[in-house]
Amino acid sequence: MAVYTLPKPMAAFYKANIGFIVEHAITPDKRRYVDSTEIPRHFFNADRYGKNPFNKIPRKWKDFEKRYGRDTMLKHGILPWTIQQNYYWLVKAFKEHDTLSILRTSANLAHYVADAHVPLHLALNHDGQLTGQEGIHALWESRLPELFGGSYTLLPAKARYINNPLTEAFRICRSSFGSADSVLRLQHILNKTFPETKKYSVEKRGNRKVKVYSVEYCRAYHNMLKGMIQRRMRSAMIAAGSYWFSAWVDAGQPDLNRLISKTIIKRDTR
Repeated sequence: MAVYTLPKPMAAFYKANIGFIVEHAITPDKRRYVDSTEIPRHFFNADRYGKNPFNKIPRKWKDFEKRYGRDTMLKHGILPWTIQQNYYWLVKAFKEHDTLSILRTSANLAHYVADAHVPLHLALNHDGQLTGQEGIHALWESRLPELFGGSYTLLPAKARYINNPLTEAFRICRSSFGSADSVLRLQHILNKTFPETKKYSVEKRGNRKVKVYSVEYCRAYHNMLKGMIQRRMRSAMIAAGSYWFSAWVDAGQPDLNRLISKTIIKRDTR
């Protein structure tokens, strides 16, 4: 959907390669299993830095590292700076007219931007493990959109120019962090009233039968969230397109139509 936020000079190139981008948008998650340095790029435990962290924490990497230390940063996540880094890699790829690098970096950047829109990626209690709510992460980010995403309205708005990629990354993270408490609190309320015998069901996934949250339970929780997931998904979609668009502008708006016919390596795991 992010592809459809782009202006005409970019749209043809991205539409021609939309399959590649969709396929490789999950590559950063795959890297976590083979590269331990990938893990902290997907989250930022903002509440590690106080009750109102975004009012006081430094934005620049060097300033943040000087105050808290590299070990603390890696332990509690570097998501905002990961977005910034991939943004500048994309600018470089555009300048060099490197088709594969443009597509691969666009997919990576979109993944991290989407991660920043997930409230629990911004909290120490990222899977409810501190409050007896284990499994809430997958419930919010996978189970609910799988069940109800077909009814979401995700008509794309136009991509906009981002003046400062790091400032924007922190703005997104701050917005998501503001919803983390509601994600946890609302499920806690629901758990007090929803019958335990109806909370789970068994579904067949391939050749396996797995225990999942029941459709009834998911619907109740989804209704309590009042459209939060749809709003975060739509915001992520527009933000991803905006980062792509801004990188293209900062690279001097190269002619992407010349790159459409270039051969793309379909399988790339980097």
